[in-house]
Amino acid sequence: MILEVTIRISDKPKIEVMKTILSIVFGAFILSSCNSSSNKDAELLREKQRTVDSMQAVITKQAVIDSMRNVASEKEEKNKIEEDNKQALANSNVVQQAPQAAPRKKKWNNAAKGAAIGAGTGAIAGAIIGKGDRAKGALVGSLVGGGVGVGTGLIADGVKKKKNKGN
Repeated sequence: MILEVTIRISDKPKIEVMKTILSIVFGAFILSSCNSSSNKDAELLREKQRTVDSMQAVITKQAVIDSMRNVASEKEEKNKIEEDNKQALANSNVVQQAPQAAPRKKKWNNAAKGAAIGAGTGAIAGAIIGKGDRAKGALVGSLVGGGVGVGTGLIADGVKKKKNKGN
């Protein structure tokens, strides 16, 4: 109210021009803000499309790799079949031999088992008991333990031999 009183009649056109300019600036601001969100939406949509396109490219590359692996495995399988056929043909021309039994693994006798167990146990005990030099204690313990183990194993072998002779 106070402003209206102080405004003169000659100032009215200036106020109208100012209102018009202010209205235009405000309208431009509103339009630009609306347009900005649509630009952001369009950019977001383009980014999503780029992501989808890159994923499709990767899928296509993987499909090519898989098909190449399938072709290679089929070729390998075909070569294996041909090799088996050649082998079968070669075997049919050769006189059949009796299959040989696979050689049996040689078992450890009780003396060897005793020596190994005794040496290991003696080395551990010697390292624990040896006060000054653990390495020297382990060496002495393994020698003593190995000797005791061999003796025990030989006794066990002798008992087993006597049992087998009795049967």
